[in-house]
Amino acid sequence: MSALRRKFGDDYQVVTTSSSGSGFHQQQAAAAAPRRKRQRFVDKNGRCNVQHGNLGSETSRYLSDLFTTLVDLKWRWNLFIFILTYTVAWLFMASMWWLIAYMRGDLNKAHDDNYTPCVANVYNFPSAFLFFIETEATIGYGYRYITDKCPEGIILFLFQSILGSIVDAFLIGCMFIKMSQPKKRAETLMFSEHAVISMRDGKLTLMFRVGNLRNSHMVSAQIRCKLLKSRQTPEGEFLPLDQLELDVGFSTGADQLFLVSPLTICHVIDAKSPFYDLSQRSMQTEQFEIVVILEGIVETTGMTCQARTSYTEDEVLWGHRFFPVISLEEGFFKVDYSQFHATFEVPTPPYSVKEQEEMLLMSSPLIAPAVSNSKERNNSIECLDGLDDISTKIPSKLQKMTGREDFPKKLLRMSSTTSEKAYSFGDLPMKLQRISSVPGNSEEKLVSKTTKMMSDPMSQSVADLPPKLQKLSGGGGGRMEGKLPPKLRKMNSDRFT
Repeated sequence: MSALRRKFGDDYQVVTTSSSGSGFHQQQAAAAAPRRKRQRFVDKNGRCNVQHGNLGSETSRYLSDLFTTLVDLKWRWNLFIFILTYTVAWLFMASMWWLIAYMRGDLNKAHDDNYTPCVANVYNFPSAFLFFIETEATIGYGYRYITDKCPEGIILFLFQSILGSIVDAFLIGCMFIKMSQPKKRAETLMFSEHAVISMRDGKLTLMFRVGNLRNSHMVSAQIRCKLLKSRQTPEGEFLPLDQLELDVGFSTGADQLFLVSPLTICHVIDAKSPFYDLSQRSMQTEQFEIVVILEGIVETTGMTCQARTSYTEDEVLWGHRFFPVISLEEGFFKVDYSQFHATFEVPTPPYSVKEQEEMLLMSSPLIAPAVSNSKERNNSIECLDGLDDISTKIPSKLQKMTGREDFPKKLLRMSSTTSEKAYSFGDLPMKLQRISSVPGNSEEKLVSKTTKMMSDPMSQSVADLPPKLQKLSGGGGGRMEGKLPPKLRKMNSDRFT
């Protein structure tokens, strides 16, 4: 038996396979496998679940930015480094003062009134340590002091002052920055426990809620959303935790928040959204994580604050809406934070936006005329192609006698255009249809133009006759043939044929 474990970010299952290949045992093992908790990329409190490993020689980069490294450490390590640094510095400087007193022999002559030591009343190491503390902390009890007979003591005193200032600036500055970090300010910025999907303004919308518990405002507050989802490219490359941007009003400025009261952030699901083909049924099998990032400047300190949270697929409620939390009281607006996370169900179509658009296109009445127009055009083109084939089969003598080989083809094209116009009139608005139905429009002009073209050869042939024959022809075509002599009748018939 061999166990194949499939794990990536989310839950995983263990599937046992054997050489005998029993499918029933595989299904049983998969069903009995425990479903573990969803592994998040960003926790609800904003902490990122990322650990950096196998850095190798890159760890030296942390020492190059020692101040930021100390600030990023946890409080227990900061306090340990703070106490350790001061203790080592004090012991080192106390040892230097004791060493000067020992080399000068002040320890043996400390009680001699006629001897002037480097530091008065320093007899041993504890007294040297007390002298350093009194000097460094500027306590100055007045019992221990440095004399002018010790140049090496003066130099050590200057070095002590410079080193003490550097240590104070580094450690106290690190602790001050650590205490004034705006991370705790993010604790008073709230996000709703769930995100919801429902209709708003006739569009399917993903929504979640943010709030500020403090009276101090967040200056220039801005919100961003990222969709983390694994995918595979057409080239076969697997991209774990691929980041996609969710538009929450960047183009309209809706991402710039005036965060005085709780606000509902909206992402409209359209053709540009990554959730374009997300439906209520497909959401049960999808695995994604929505990371929300809220940034702003703390009004009291002027420092930039960032609050983060995330929503997994099981924290997105389909067909829900948030309860209203703002009510008007006497002279002010009241925010009820007890309903901040509460939602209620609303009628919402279970289909994705893509499926809704496809169903709307299939049910649209404008599709039938378009389809019929395309069929009519295809039929007219096939008829014209058939006439071309027939005209090629007619003997050359008959083609010469007709004189116009393309005449039937032109008539069919004219008829096809008129039929297309008839179908296109149905697609026009009512006003344009009324205008097109007025007599004397393009269709009647087209018919009169064709009749005129047909009568032009006859009128031209009559105009070519002698004046006497024109007078005979003025009574009509049928009378003219009856009054002409046989020779002229024969000549006229030959002329017209």
